[in-house]
Amino acid sequence: MQVGCRSKFTETGCGVRSSWIHPRGGRTPLDPKGRPASNVGIVLERSQRLGIFEPMAGTGTSELKVRYSYRLRLSRASERKLMAEWDRCRFVWNQCVTRSKELREAGEQCGPARLDKELTALRSEKPWLKEGSSVAQQQTIRDFGAARSKAVKDVMNKAPMTRRRGFPRFKKKDLALPSINYTRRGFSLKGGRLHLAGGIELGVVWSRELPSAPTSVRISRDSCGKWWASFVTKTRADPLPQLNRAIGVDWGVKEIATTTDEAFDLPHPNHGKTGAAKLAKYQRMMARRKRPKGVPKSNRYKKAQLQTANAYAKVARKRKDDTRKWAKNVIYNHDQIAVEDFKPKFLAISTMARRAADGGIGQAKRELIWMAVKHGRDLRVVDPRYTTKDCCQCGARAKHALPLSERTYTCSACGSVRPRDRNSAAVMVARAGFNPTGVDRVRLDHPTGDQAA
Repeated sequence: MQVGCRSKFTETGCGVRSSWIHPRGGRTPLDPKGRPASNVGIVLERSQRLGIFEPMAGTGTSELKVRYSYRLRLSRASERKLMAEWDRCRFVWNQCVTRSKELREAGEQCGPARLDKELTALRSEKPWLKEGSSVAQQQTIRDFGAARSKAVKDVMNKAPMTRRRGFPRFKKKDLALPSINYTRRGFSLKGGRLHLAGGIELGVVWSRELPSAPTSVRISRDSCGKWWASFVTKTRADPLPQLNRAIGVDWGVKEIATTTDEAFDLPHPNHGKTGAAKLAKYQRMMARRKRPKGVPKSNRYKKAQLQTANAYAKVARKRKDDTRKWAKNVIYNHDQIAVEDFKPKFLAISTMARRAADGGIGQAKRELIWMAVKHGRDLRVVDPRYTTKDCCQCGARAKHALPLSERTYTCSACGSVRPRDRNSAAVMVARAGFNPTGVDRVRLDHPTGDQAA
């Protein structure tokens, strides 16, 4: 997954909704022998439909399709060639947007095959467009087709407006970040260097070897001005030995992750709060140096803009590093993980929005799920409803919801007293149906009608 400094697996999604467990009446998926089935297997089955996971032919093991990202070292000549190639691909994208609107208004179909034919005619009319690689331009059309089909599908399915993918828009020269995709016949690796179609040669910082021959590569530049090569390749899953230990994870704001074992809690790092002063300094510099609309940006404004982007990126790297190390520690020491199916957007409308965003709950959740998929752990996502009202020891449910200020759960049925979030984490282990060898006094059978007095 993570090679160099970045990972792209999180962009594809991993189908965690398929392993959702309801608090009442829900049943854990069973295998043919009647035992609880591994929900990581369900995640992989959904991922196979998404193109992330594919079974190895003739073996019982699995193969994962992942992205390995590396830094690029470019000469000035290579960067000029890449930017010229990006300008051609951006022109092709904008032409696709224009033709798509025209054909949609005319009631005609607009697919990649038709746009490919028009690209052939366009390359013969414009010599400067023909100087670029046809592979990169055709992949631009494929990317446009995938984006447009997703937008059309959301409209046909009447998806909520907050979840709809918008139709592709124009890519402006000063706003769009360069991103060029090459298939296998558009690039090659020779002598540790990356050769692209069109005579572009790039130096790659090989922080780790590729597990297999890549099938495609995407060349991109981030907001900090750094160039990256992201290879799509296949690698085998790396299953870890069974430990027969279970753990529950409850997401929060004061502690990003509270588990049934406090040794594996993830405290709030406050990286955003630490870097806020430097970030505000650079943003004030941008505000002072901003020119009126229509006037080109000054070099001093671009410098302040780059410093702002670097400040943001530094906080993001720290946050990702913390969550990745925590997820690896949890996965290496437990083979059964029950995770709260928490939506971080829920906190975005509360008074805790800034602190919740600084914590990176979604990032930690994605890293944990990916680590479970990678190492073959049994991870199950549990519905969080009533987890703060249920008792993890006797299963009784309180009649009234606990106020947020009350951080200790006291069961009036059995007298159990535990920290609120740790009780919720233990309830998730019980709902997931795990054998809690590593969890202290947790009932597996959840009563369906009991309530505390």
